[in-house]
Amino acid sequence: MTLLHSIFRRFPALILSALAFSLPAVYAQTAVPTAAAANKRKITVEKPDLEKIKAETLDPASPFYFPKLMKKYTRNDTTMTNEEYRNFYLGYMFQEDYDPYRTSPYSGITDELRMKATHSKEEIDTIRKYAEMSLRDNPFDLRQMSFLVHVLKEKRKDMSAKIWEYRLEHLLGAIKSTGTGEDIENAWYVIYPMHEYDMVQLLGYEATDAEFIEPGYDYLTVSPDPETSKRLRDKVAKGFYFNVEVLQNQYELKHPEALVVPEDIREEENTDDVPADEVPAE
Repeated sequence: MTLLHSIFRRFPALILSALAFSLPAVYAQTAVPTAAAANKRKITVEKPDLEKIKAETLDPASPFYFPKLMKKYTRNDTTMTNEEYRNFYLGYMFQEDYDPYRTSPYSGITDELRMKATHSKEEIDTIRKYAEMSLRDNPFDLRQMSFLVHVLKEKRKDMSAKIWEYRLEHLLGAIKSTGTGEDIENAWYVIYPMHEYDMVQLLGYEATDAEFIEPGYDYLTVSPDPETSKRLRDKVAKGFYFNVEVLQNQYELKHPEALVVPEDIREEENTDDVPADEVPAE
């Protein structure tokens, strides 16, 4: 087993173990699209042609050239179509600065503050400051985007909150357009593993377990929120699939050292499976 495969086998569980602290209740209170809003956008579900998206977002002559889409996105252009958001989101995987496991140095600074239901003016300003810094560092940090919407609403900056809410809804819509999540063939495509948990929350579930499936899928076992359970009854999902194969490929390209296990790294041997006479004496 290479170091790369070891990382991908362990990563879903590592994220899940961190959620109890890093995912406060405010996420569920903020900008997740309602069913009516989703219907209004008329999201078309279609498995993405990633080679085409790669070619389009790297071609300066294409209307989906990534810098063009980034320019529209940052100037709050509400004329961006669902197709543009889809290319913008998925096309980021093929950009020079993309790294699926890079985290912003600002993203965890205000974790404790965000766990609070309400905040003082100073706390709101602090959360806003670091959320905006995180988003400048990584414009696809959906979690920070949600926190920012929440504190902007607390501060009664309703117009700014709506702008960020609009962005969040459309980026989540881009993920939703890639499949149904019901099986491997229809797995959702995400550009960051954490987005798997954002999608699960969007649908009214909580992730309870995570598994990496070769060659490049994550499966999240979920539990429905009370409202979801009541609404869906016997149609409640047990789990969702996510395609992370491109994440692996891009990580491999940018971190070739992960392809080989260094000589000084060995998988720990489980002595429980070794005969007693072969276990070294202490």
